[in-house]
Amino acid sequence: MPLTPRLVALLLACVTAMPPADAIALPRKEGKQKIAAESSPLTEDQRVLHALNRLTFGPRPGDVQLVEKMGLQRWIDLQLNPAKIDDSALESRLSAYPAMRLSLHDLVQRFPSPAMIRAADRGRLPIPGNPLERAIYRNQIAQFRARREKKAEQSQSNVVAKQGEPAIPGTGTQPDQMAPDAMQPGDSANEMQPPAETPPDMQRVEEKLYADLDATKILNLPPDQRVNALVAMQPAEFRGFLQHLTRPDRVALFADLSPMQRETVFALINPQLVVGGEVLITRLLRDICSERQLEAVMTDFWLNHFNIYLRKGPFAPWYLAQYQDQVIRPHALGKFEDLLVATAESPAMLFYLDQTESVGPHSFATWRAGSLPQAKGRPLGINENYARELMELHTLGVDGGYTQQDVIEVAKAFTGWDIERPAQGGEFVFNPRRHEPGPKRVLGRTIAPGGQNEGLQVLHMLAISPVTAHHVSFQLAQRFVSDTPPPALVNAMAATWVKTGGDIREVLRTMLASPQFWSPEVVRAKVKTPEEYVISAVRATGGDVVHPAALVESIAQLGMPLFGCQTPNGYAWTADAWLNSGQLLDRMNFSLALADNNAGTAMHWDELMALGSGTMPDGKEARLETLLLNGMASAQTHNAALAQLSQQKTAADTSPGTTQRPRPANFVRPRQFGPLLQAAAPLPPPVDQDAALLAGLLLGSPDFQRR
Repeated sequence: MPLTPRLVALLLACVTAMPPADAIALPRKEGKQKIAAESSPLTEDQRVLHALNRLTFGPRPGDVQLVEKMGLQRWIDLQLNPAKIDDSALESRLSAYPAMRLSLHDLVQRFPSPAMIRAADRGRLPIPGNPLERAIYRNQIAQFRARREKKAEQSQSNVVAKQGEPAIPGTGTQPDQMAPDAMQPGDSANEMQPPAETPPDMQRVEEKLYADLDATKILNLPPDQRVNALVAMQPAEFRGFLQHLTRPDRVALFADLSPMQRETVFALINPQLVVGGEVLITRLLRDICSERQLEAVMTDFWLNHFNIYLRKGPFAPWYLAQYQDQVIRPHALGKFEDLLVATAESPAMLFYLDQTESVGPHSFATWRAGSLPQAKGRPLGINENYARELMELHTLGVDGGYTQQDVIEVAKAFTGWDIERPAQGGEFVFNPRRHEPGPKRVLGRTIAPGGQNEGLQVLHMLAISPVTAHHVSFQLAQRFVSDTPPPALVNAMAATWVKTGGDIREVLRTMLASPQFWSPEVVRAKVKTPEEYVISAVRATGGDVVHPAALVESIAQLGMPLFGCQTPNGYAWTADAWLNSGQLLDRMNFSLALADNNAGTAMHWDELMALGSGTMPDGKEARLETLLLNGMASAQTHNAALAQLSQQKTAADTSPGTTQRPRPANFVRPRQFGPLLQAAAPLPPPVDQDAALLAGLLLGSPDFQRR
């Protein structure tokens, strides 16, 4: 389903001159009118749609009618109090990922990190006696050794080649010459690789082992026996079995396994695939499926505000599993100070911003290290990373009035904030041996010596600061209202912050009670980020998410991988970061794939267009405009969609023997989740191909980019 040059040109023209909000029609229902250029107040219907576009990840089919029936104010009150909303359907969906319900310690024990595999290989960590866990360790150690040997051979080959001599296979650095904690290629928990490439000689051995196996017999075993057979295989045998499976065989291998059995098999392949994959998938599913949409949006906001990078070292995915569900979400609508303390004490933040490396120069740990000959030369000292980002990003802002000396003093106050046994899933611990003694002076205030309490005093001071109130209120208003939020609104939100001691729920109430939030000038004035775009497209269609990993990959390919921002400042909320012709074209390609069941989500266009059929306009294009765009389609989008459909039909009519139009190219290119997607059966195309094409064009249009 290639895009015609005419359509591409039209779309590029649209994106470079997207119409203002007041030039785009609202739903084409009787009684609905355009937002007047003279900024007349929004009607109740317009307010409902505006609230759904800003306080959720986008309306689903029937949401507008549901909120109108309930009453907008009652719906807002419920969203501000998510505990009152039944979210059992989401929890049932998330039960397919039992690993995410484990404690951090149990998660690390069941799905060992690369550091644990290296430690076990060197005899520093005992291999568990449980047969399943022993098999996971056995397979991972074999992969680790294969990668290590391959790297040693490549290194030796490079050395010999520089000397002008032929390389000698099988020689090179010995294992005991490697740095004990050096990360090896492929060890990153986020690369999520399938078994490493096998050297030719080992491959011949594995082919013989595989020839002795009856793969069909194993695939036809009942699920429990099938998993037990895989657990019993030796590493080379298991590797050969996997590498010789066809795509249909891989689908059959996982087809009828329970969620825990699927996790077991994937852990035998790569335990990091389970942890890193499910962290991203469960975040995506919650955003798509949760009835507690404002909580989901605020969780997303805070995950970006307190950004953590998924690829920061080998432990990050394990820490993030706890971070999003136990640190951020429970405090998303509570007191900011509680949220600030929770992030400061989270292993994810401590590790990401190198707080675990910060040691007081006059602490007992530094004195002890200086007195031990074997510790000479080991770097000890204050690390300012967390202290700097705490003030610059999390609280006061870059122009918050602090100095470099304040950064140093805050860093001293937080020395000793550490992780207990990080490689084994340890939690936050305060280590007084590493804490810098003496008073600290922060922002003109003296912090008396008090160990861990010094850091807590700093967090309290920053959380209730009027400067923090203004900085974070501005960011909230930028996320929910406008790229350039009105100063009066920001000031009102900041005043509520100061009055309530940083009560996030009350700050949002102030925003939602303001005339600025409901101003016609801000309606549809925000451009969706790639994450918002993908999630809102799925929600707008009411599609059934069958392979969520495909959607996670799509968000990454659109330039905004979840937990993928390397810098602590997180992704931008403003249009200039996401709006250009290349990105719009990528979104169009995604929307066409999504509409054609080619992005892991099954569409049911006949059922969707049957909703409210008595009040729907005639014609597929008009119905889909009403359902997907709430009738807000510009003339350019309307004409371009019909022109593309006409050209596709003409092309089909002039191709004898053609019964189906070619499907759009598969937008989803497996990167992180190749094994997950290879284990899933492709979805068949929708029956109504005309509806799929029209829907894809509407979802990819500039009109759908606004919220």
